Amino acid sequence: MELIQSFSVDHTKIVPGIFTSRVDTLGEYSVTTYDVRLRRPNREPVIDVGAMHSLEHIIATYLRNDPDWKDEVVYWGPMGCLTGFYLILKGNREPREIFPLLLGAFRAVEDADEVPGATAVNCGHYLMHNLEMAKWYAKAFADYLEANAENSAIFEYPKTERLVTEEGRSFFDS
Repeated sequence: MELIQSFSVDHTKIVPGIFTSRVDTLGEYSVTTYDVRLRRPNREPVIDVGAMHSLEHIIATYLRNDPDWKDEVVYWGPMGCLTGFYLILKGNREPREIFPLLLGAFRAVEDADEVPGATAVNCGHYLMHNLEMAKWYAKAFADYLEANAENSAIFEYPKTERLVTEEGRSFFDS
């Protein structure tokens, strides 16, 4: 079975940032999946579940209401490992091009007075929110992005080197 692209990233070297995870072509259209990584995998504690849920709600609402981007947004949601989010947009842009959008989204969390859709009618687990922790994570990530805007490491995935035999077989870590 072929290893999926997101598992070919060296998670021991990845830093917080905005990365192109994959680009898919669907007929004449393309969609790009971005890895928006807030925490260093396997080195820093994962994002608090309630904060992750609140970040999901607030940022999804922000993205889908941004007048310049709302028609480009396909999906915004958390990674299972709780170290970041996936953003899927129509088209194919470099991570640097969406930097201002994501910086604005995370700054908007800092100003939020409530979590949109955090009611029993609108949410599958409406009690699992933590707005204050979401604000803390959002500020920390936005500050980090601004401080590292010129650092290419926050835009380029570190790739895992794989040993390939003469027969073309690849060896993977377990």
